[in-house]
Amino acid sequence: MPELPEVETIVRHLRPTLSGKEILAANLRWERTLAAPSATAFKEQIAGQAIRQVSRRAKFILLQLTDCFLLIHLRMSGDLYLADGPYQPGKHDRLLLSLNGDATLVFNDPRKFGRIWLTRQPEEVLGRLGPEPIDPAFPAEAFAQRLRSRRRLLKPLLLDQSFLAGLGNIYTDEALHLAGLHPLTASDRISDKQAMKLFEAIRKVLQDGIAHNGASIDWVYRGGSFQNHFRVYNRAGQPCPVCGTPIQRIVVGQRGTHICPSCQVRG
Repeated sequence: MPELPEVETIVRHLRPTLSGKEILAANLRWERTLAAPSATAFKEQIAGQAIRQVSRRAKFILLQLTDCFLLIHLRMSGDLYLADGPYQPGKHDRLLLSLNGDATLVFNDPRKFGRIWLTRQPEEVLGRLGPEPIDPAFPAEAFAQRLRSRRRLLKPLLLDQSFLAGLGNIYTDEALHLAGLHPLTASDRISDKQAMKLFEAIRKVLQDGIAHNGASIDWVYRGGSFQNHFRVYNRAGQPCPVCGTPIQRIVVGQRGTHICPSCQVRG
């Protein structure tokens, strides 16, 4: 599933060419892709809207329109791209937005888990999200305080979007290994030093992921190269880059999890 770096990469790619475009019409090819409003209201409201800004919040792509917002969550297999010239719809295209300049904004989603909202109140959808981990206004001290205020295992807590927005399975595993912390460590038991290391590790793996245009690990998301720099994720049986111990795959909260049993000792 695309995580923060992959979504950020898509946003940075779309921003220069999408900003300023006008939406002429919407072709909703699978109505359940639309979370709100109704299909009829969506088609009526979005026609004639101009795209003012393209941004990201957590794993959401935000298009600020003339008087409302289009929110897109890619979920497991969604992709969003701009097609120039005449466009022939594909099998898994769920929404096509016809734009001026003979262009089409395509939302493609083979597994049909992605969702789209058209709203004048984006906080109704985004309001429960936690802080952005790479936001300069979010300090390490606030992160440490949030950790200790919960009594949860580290990995499920980091995956909780209301605690910290944007992390998924890949970057959580990578950050925990870089910080030398076991995913089953209790959040209220880690020290100030460990909290600082984890905070810095989260920022580093996300920034590295963005620098490499995200990770391409299957047919869903393509174009990134961060998979060539994984420390532990999807490397079960291969040597740890720090100590050489074979990476192990365990299950934490029903999620496949990759650790080095020597570098990440459960305390």
